Amino acid sequence: MRRCCQAVGLPCLFKGVAMSGARQPRFLLVFDFDETIVDENSDESVLRGRALPEPLRQSPRGGSYNEHMQRVLAFLGEQGVRPADFRAVYENIPLSPGMAELFQFLSKHQELFELVLISDANVFGIEAKLRAAGALSLFRKIFSNPASFDRRGFLTLGPYHSHKCLECPANMCKRKILTEYLAQRAREDAEFQRVFYVGDGANDFCPAGTLTAADVAFPRKGYPMHRLIQERQEKQPGAFQAEVVPWESAAEVARYLQEMLRRKC
Repeated sequence: MRRCCQAVGLPCLFKGVAMSGARQPRFLLVFDFDETIVDENSDESVLRGRALPEPLRQSPRGGSYNEHMQRVLAFLGEQGVRPADFRAVYENIPLSPGMAELFQFLSKHQELFELVLISDANVFGIEAKLRAAGALSLFRKIFSNPASFDRRGFLTLGPYHSHKCLECPANMCKRKILTEYLAQRAREDAEFQRVFYVGDGANDFCPAGTLTAADVAFPRKGYPMHRLIQERQEKQPGAFQAEVVPWESAAEVARYLQEMLRRKC
């Protein structure tokens, strides 16, 4: 059962819903990291200004990018790049336009929004950046490739999991992660009225396909996720169910969410 939003000082967020009960409305907000929260690909940020040998200059076509980055990080370790160096790089990656404003908005409404991050980057880099940005505590869960420093001080990387999705890289299917998370939270009696997905890449298109008509996909305008959604809508009208709200600045996401909270019953 749900408590009326007006009872906690907010406009009503639901129509035709029983209002008795103690649970406040909750929304799930899912973020990607590279070129979504931050304005760069963090792997490229780590490599900036560093010369790689020819075999490592291009990621393998049809091969595992995750395994390629394992080799790249091992090479950087051999060249003397150490934990403090990596941390400094990640901390200084710029946030995407408007992302600080979106985080500020979400920090004021933590009772309404549950945040998770699903990224094919790595846990060390993501946590370093979010901590530096003062946003780490906003996230309930971070799903990303495990990364830690070995006894030599080398940053080591692993795959997140295995899966059977034919559309995603072998180390991560974001659809599988999101689906399993929603099932887990349902078992824990968390009831999300809407799911919002903020992303940019082709690997964000797969999980966005699980969204329903009640949900919203926020693809970064002009990036692969946006183009793939447009192609799906053109080829199969109605196949992509969620509302689509492209963004150039994450402040647009904040304004959409703010307007949602302001709607009258």
